[in-house]
Amino acid sequence: MGEPMNLALIGCGNIAGQYLASLQRLPGLRLVAVCDAVPAAAERVSAETGVPARPVEDVLADPSVEVVLNLTIPAAHAPVTIAALEAGKHVYLEKPFATSLADADAMVAAAEKAGRRIGSAPDTVLGTGIQTARQLVDSGRIGIPVAATAFMMNPGHESWHPNPAFYYQHGGGPLLDMGVYYLTALVTLLGPVESVTAMGSRIRTERPVPAGAPRAGEVLTVEVDTHISAVLRHTSGVTSTLVVSFDAVASQLPRIEVYGSEATLDVPDPNRFDDPVRICATPRSRDFTEVEPTAGYRGSGRGYGLADMARAIAEGGPHRQSTELGYHVNEVMERVLESIREQRQTAVVSRCERPAAVPLDATPDVA
Repeated sequence: MGEPMNLALIGCGNIAGQYLASLQRLPGLRLVAVCDAVPAAAERVSAETGVPARPVEDVLADPSVEVVLNLTIPAAHAPVTIAALEAGKHVYLEKPFATSLADADAMVAAAEKAGRRIGSAPDTVLGTGIQTARQLVDSGRIGIPVAATAFMMNPGHESWHPNPAFYYQHGGGPLLDMGVYYLTALVTLLGPVESVTAMGSRIRTERPVPAGAPRAGEVLTVEVDTHISAVLRHTSGVTSTLVVSFDAVASQLPRIEVYGSEATLDVPDPNRFDDPVRICATPRSRDFTEVEPTAGYRGSGRGYGLADMARAIAEGGPHRQSTELGYHVNEVMERVLESIREQRQTAVVSRCERPAAVPLDATPDVA
């Protein structure tokens, strides 16, 4: 096994714990520093992990730090990423890639100038769920793919999240926060998107945090649409329907279904790594059969995309959660919002290759 890459984590918020749990079993990475704009947050993670808490500027100036894991809030993704790239670090960041196309363009330009890589969440598509579904599509088990549907319906995050306000500010909302999982899965399954048509709404300008929640009694300002419906045309000719909402009390809709000429595929929650895939090849039947995993990182978690990037850097090959994939999905979301504003079909300019499939039980560690 090669020497692990030295990693600094910037942003010690709610999602950091899931990454820290995965990093413990990924020997291709060595966590050497934790940072946060709130020093107490970094100190808390430092006490839990034994990893030193350091100021961001010290970490960026340290030549021994090779990779930055950017877990800051969406509005900070671009400035933190660009600063790290300019300091000579590779960057892997949480979703969304950026909160505007201008920021995304600046990030890509900074990476190209520095000769460094950007990797982007979500890496849930590398688990056995989405990868097994992809293998079924690629092998022809469902025949010719015709269409897909994707639904993310929930009442919002304020009932459980310790700091929910940013979910309703620019850079948040159900599309950039949760739709990114579904779009990344759809692109992984069916290829890039060439055009979108969408509509959106928000039924409230303020959302009170309910009793029993961490921020009970607070009132959150709503700056974004909280219910969005979009139709996507993939370059393959497949059309996908995406509905994302923070205004649904409950739902029994499937997460993702892919409809082929020979079978229908029930694709699991793309916010998870290893839920089962089911298939039905009997017309007018509701009898779906569970499929044993045939592809993907078994037992994976958040951070496996980062480890895959570290492996690719060491080997000199492409990483799966690539700059191009992150940028393309980000542009699709921006074009959805543009379509809503301008009330018209909108073209998606960027393209990306579908990332390489993940063999079953492969590990993303540096060989």
